Amino acid sequence: MKKTSRQINLFDISKVEHKSVRSDKIKTTDINILLNRVRITKKNEFKRKIMYISFTFLAVGLVSLFTLI
Repeated sequence: MKKTSRQINLFDISKVEHKSVRSDKIKTTDINILLNRVRITKKNEFKRKIMYISFTFLAVGLVSLFTLI
């Protein structure tokens, strides 16, 4: 006859079970993923700066063109 319900004794937890529970909670990340994320953010920031500078030069050029006319 099989037991249908399993009784858990909280005072009799083995170290192996406790260790596996703790290791499941620990999150690890790959350093390459973090470095790639930094590279991508630097690349995006550089693109934003270039776009901002080009729009600024375009605006200054258009204003100076219309003031000369």
